[in-house]
Amino acid sequence: MNYYALIYHLTDDYLERRGAYRAEHLQMAKDAEERGELVLGGAYSDPADTALLVWRGEDASVVESFVNSDPYVQNGLVVRWEIRPYTVVIGTAYEK
Repeated sequence: MNYYALIYHLTDDYLERRGAYRAEHLQMAKDAEERGELVLGGAYSDPADTALLVWRGEDASVVESFVNSDPYVQNGLVVRWEIRPYTVVIGTAYEK
């Protein structure tokens, strides 16, 4: 199983604008977690300029699908994003 880091670079006014889209974004994340795809996710808080979500899957397509449907991306709260292969060596969610 492969792991991927999804890194969101957020707008300066992200905290002020996210309210309209937060419930849908979080529901998508919860659904992905229940399917075993999303391992963990959250945003840096000081400053709130970047978010990190760690995914598990055969390839990065599940991450790309999330990004393409995410209301944060669709509504411009994310100014740039990247998906990077992530090597996990230890942790409770680690699967070989």
